Parts: sequence; C-alpha cells; structure tokens
Amino acid sequence: MHHLTQVSAASYSTFALPATLADLYLCSTLSELQQLALPVCPYVLGEGSNTIFLADMQHPVLRYLAANKQVQQSLDGAVLLHVEAGHNWHQLVQWTVVQGWWGLENLALIPGSVGAAPVQNIGAYGVEFADCCDYVDFFHWQSRTVQRLTSTECRFDYRDSVFKTQLAGQGIIVAVGLRLRQQGNAITGYKGLEHLTAQSPVADVMQAVIDVRQSKLPDPALIANCGSFFKNPVLSQQAYSRLHQQYPTVPAYPQTNGQIKIAAGWLIEQAGFKGKGIGGISCYEKQALVLVNRGGTADELRQLIEAIQQQVQSQFGVTLEPEVRLLG
Repeated sequence: MHHLTQVSAASYSTFALPATLADLYLCSTLSELQQLALPVCPYVLGEGSNTIFLADMQHPVLRYLAANKQVQQSLDGAVLLHVEAGHNWHQLVQWTVVQGWWGLENLALIPGSVGAAPVQNIGAYGVEFADCCDYVDFFHWQSRTVQRLTSTECRFDYRDSVFKTQLAGQGIIVAVGLRLRQQGNAITGYKGLEHLTAQSPVADVMQAVIDVRQSKLPDPALIANCGSFFKNPVLSQQAYSRLHQQYPTVPAYPQTNGQIKIAAGWLIEQAGFKGKGIGGISCYEKQALVLVNRGGTADELRQLIEAIQQQVQSQFGVTLEPEVRLLG
C-alpha cells in the first residue's frame, strides 16, 4: 500500500481541473484494504474518467488497483468470469472479444475501471453492465468484510445502482462476476452500427463501436474530458408525446418499462451549446454531450453546467442531471 500526500488531483481525473488531494491511498490487494485503518470511508476513485474535483479535497481518497481475472465456469454456452475491480474496462472488453465471447462488445472504449462499471451501470448502444452482471463483491468499510450481491440485489437502473444510493460511502467494490455467452447475435439498432447484421462476428461489432466512439468523442489524453457529461433523460409516455409533438426529430429510445429515453446531446445542441462554452470549459464541437477542459476553472464549469440546465429546461421542459461525479 502507498500513502501519498498533497497530490495534484489533475493527475487522477481525466477532466484535469487544478486541485489538491490531501491524502491518497493506493491499495493493490484485499489484504492491504482490510489493514487500512481510517476513521471514515474514503472517496473511492477508479481511473478518474467519471470524477471531477471541483476543489481541494481534505477527505481521504482511495484507489484499489487489484486487477486479476479468471474463468470461474464455462458450460452450457455460458462463461462466468471473476474480475477484480482495478482491471481496465476496455482492456477487459478486448480480451473477452479475442476469446470469442459475447456480452461486452457494445461497451467497448468506455473509459475507467471494472469497479466503476456497476456503480454507474455503464451502458452504450443498447447494452448495460447489468445485462451481463452475475454478482458484485462489495467490501464494507465498517465491518471489514466482503459481501457478494446478486445482480438483483445491486438494484440496477439507468445509470444507477445500490452503490449510488444505500451503499454510497459505505465501502468499495473489489470484484465483479460477469456471465458471457459463447454464441450471440449483434445488437445493431444504433447510428453507426447499421452496416452490421445480427450474424456479424463479435469482433466486427466491437470495432464498429470503437470507430463510432472515436469519431465523435475526444481522447482524454489529448483534450481533458470525462466523456458523456449528462444523463440521457428518461420521460414518461405523456411527457415524451408533448415533446415529440413540438420537436418531431428528437432522438428517442423506448425502454422496457414503457418510458422513453431521449438524447441529451441533441437537446444541448438544439439549445445552441455545441462548440460553445465559458472560459476554458466548453461543449465539444463534435458532440455536445461532452464537456471539455482547455485550461478552464471549476467556477467556469459550474457556470456552464447551470447555463445548459437552465436553457434546456426553459426550451424543452426537460431536466438534465450530470452523469459524472462532482466532488468538492
């Protein structure tokens, strides 16, 4: 275990705002985690691709780096993987596709660690983490014990889970169990994937997703950002009908519960923010849903968030909520 003090937060968040972390703990094993004696549960940080530090942090911050993976079972056309939380998500997706396994291919190139995936219930192109989750191992800070939660117990919802509600601040995800398929059909009903068919090879699906994401999302190594900044709003049928009557071209995606998910990026672009910003913070010129930092400040970010939310609410009657985690 390593304990670092007075660390630049810009090195641990892909949005790279200037701030300082008073205490940062790096744990590489579950044993190290259990031996870490802190009076409070620290803020848990993955690879910093969904976290923005708005101010200096006095509260301790923890990164869990354990990154082993192993096949638990392989039978009846299914494969059960056990993956530790510190593993890079995209590298895991690539590895499963090389094996010829189905389930994660539409989630390619999503930045971050495996441990962060259940918290947000990450999703893209018709697939969510919940679709392939078998269990999540959660380390409780007070009891120092690991609890295995089934997928149902994780209470997954759109960009939501029990780890953002009842278990928020109570501990840390240390591993996940993923159930993948040895045979599958491509999910292709999204822009950029139209050239695929249900019978397309899993590697072709992953590459198509990568191509689409790279065409419209900035590389955090080149332009500081945290990917999609706001959640796509989910509306009732009645609310959607009112919106669609006034704006017939609004992109919409029916959900299994009868509600309708609409594209936040479209709303922001129609509101006039694409490529525009305040100071060094702006909406990316190729995708309005992504906010980028070109030398901006936390105050400029706050102002832009508020301006976008107010204009979208005024123009469309829709409330936008940040998808990223804002600390400080």
